[in-house]
Amino acid sequence: MLIKDTSFIDLPVFVKGKVRDVYEVGRDMLLMIVTDRISAFDVVFDDLIPDKGCVLNQISEFWFDYCKDIIGNHVVTTDVSEYPMGLSKFRNELKGRSMLVRRAEMVEAECIVRGYLEGSGLKDYKATGEICGIKLPAGLKQADKLPEPIFTPSTKANEGHDMNVSYEYIKEKIGSELAEELKEKSIAIYKKGEEYALSKGIILADTKFEFGMLDGKLVIADEMLSPDSSRFWDLADYEPGRPQKSFDKQFLREYLETLNWDKQPPAPKLPKEVIEKTREKYIEAYEKITGKKYAV
Repeated sequence: MLIKDTSFIDLPVFVKGKVRDVYEVGRDMLLMIVTDRISAFDVVFDDLIPDKGCVLNQISEFWFDYCKDIIGNHVVTTDVSEYPMGLSKFRNELKGRSMLVRRAEMVEAECIVRGYLEGSGLKDYKATGEICGIKLPAGLKQADKLPEPIFTPSTKANEGHDMNVSYEYIKEKIGSELAEELKEKSIAIYKKGEEYALSKGIILADTKFEFGMLDGKLVIADEMLSPDSSRFWDLADYEPGRPQKSFDKQFLREYLETLNWDKQPPAPKLPKEVIEKTREKYIEAYEKITGKKYAV
């Protein structure tokens, strides 16, 4: 079942993002629904990617559980039959693509960890030799592994692009103690995820986390180590100095770069083969990471 719009949920809207729609469930819980929408270059497409929402939701569910020894999370349940407020009647629409979570007070920072040189980090490095104020060795090539994973936060933007900032900036914004905990937990999760992913033939190049406070404790929230928040590369095909074969929406981005499109709305129509190939990439990521055959 393809899900683009979730307005069949008769609950107050908490927030509607590019991909996720979140609803208020009473005073202290939220229903997060991952649609089959896809965005690229901050533009949401009319075309949907079959199974994408279920894949993203279930990969996050896997990682939340796998890394719970490092940090707690906001998940209550992903079993639709346990949802309150009569939501279980939407079992067919919500199964596999939703989770009931506790409502955390979100920390105003995007927590990015980079283990390899790519994306905006590569662009900054080429210009300054640094990423977010962190000096890196000279002579690094695209996709080179960094000496150590680095914490390179960004500001959270409601619209448009997030902006890379220094760790010092985040400390001033949210306080030294919380900033230090964000850095420590982010790098610890990345390292555990990277080690596991390598055992499955995947390089976790970089990733983005969001955290919140619950009962006075820091927890991880939103999504976790998914193909929409991370760069996954094929270990067998890895070769620094060029773009890598990936298990995320990089395939879509590369297709869009071949078009005469200014990366502003409206988004171009996607060919069937691009939709199907993108779907295959997401499912391949799920199966490699979880070790399970994907089933709706």
